[in-house]
Amino acid sequence: MESIKRSKNQVSRRKFLELTAAAAAFSVIPINFSYGSESRLQKGNKPNSKFGGVQVGAITYSWRSMPSNAEDILQYCLQSGINSIELMGDVAEKYAGLPPGPAKPVRRAAMSDAEKGTYNKANKDATEAQREWRISAPMTKYVELRKMYNNAGVDIHIAKFSPENWSDEEINYSFKAAKALGAKGVCNEIGDNACKRMGPIAQKNGMYAIFHQHLQPGEPGWTFDKFLEYSQANMLNFDAGHYFGVTGLHPNGIIERLHDRIVSVHLKDKTGPKGNPPNTNMSWGKGETPIADILLLIKKNKWPINVDIELEYPVPEGSDAVAEVKKCVEFAKAILA
Repeated sequence: MESIKRSKNQVSRRKFLELTAAAAAFSVIPINFSYGSESRLQKGNKPNSKFGGVQVGAITYSWRSMPSNAEDILQYCLQSGINSIELMGDVAEKYAGLPPGPAKPVRRAAMSDAEKGTYNKANKDATEAQREWRISAPMTKYVELRKMYNNAGVDIHIAKFSPENWSDEEINYSFKAAKALGAKGVCNEIGDNACKRMGPIAQKNGMYAIFHQHLQPGEPGWTFDKFLEYSQANMLNFDAGHYFGVTGLHPNGIIERLHDRIVSVHLKDKTGPKGNPPNTNMSWGKGETPIADILLLIKKNKWPINVDIELEYPVPEGSDAVAEVKKCVEFAKAILA
């Protein structure tokens, strides 16, 4: 497959550096506010990352190198200037009071048979306790979490509970919780089992089952279409970076054809399969992913597709994930504004 050429629409490196230098200066300024459900920021301080009609946000995973409870993630959104988030289910469930599981062993291979048995039993008991909690949990804490984020100016547009292997009752709970959070639907990794199970339950709840792919498009004969055909409620969380990195094909081909089945696009900068090195995460502006083309296509057509930053490149020494996400926000803004 032929790798695409660098887009003429890519923001210039000089302009990007100018923007991100200013962004870095602001990203270290703390934003203080109460985390109560009735909290309010002063007028004018709420973030806005909707540029040229395109809603830019981020996914929780972008800040995996930092503390990540619900309050932490909200603070990172505000410091990055982001008003839209794909929230991981473990963050939401921890806030809501899900019974914790046993601590994972550092090196399971080094455990004795007795230790493995003890751990396996504790894990089984915790899984059952979590199932019972989920199917009976009130939505009060999820509503509270939504208010905390919304009052600060941040919307939760996807909840990634990844409930594929849960019971039907738990999958149903995940959609109720996502609705309480204000999300459009529940996200899971794409696959036959997930798409068959989650679609009908999503439809019953008037929501979307949203599926994310990794490197599967590089497999011979693999297609998004069969997964979408399982249910009208099945939608895509299309990872444009992974798609380009493994195929070398322009992501706009998929976006144009399936735009009405795409809820969100994950953006990252990567080299293509023939790059040096191939299929490798890079700082934005240094890779080959046609980020500008993707953003401008969505802008031109006014499609209601969320665009989420997924920070996967190594955080440079002396920086942190918040500062790097802020750079990506400014990169997108320079293209769209």
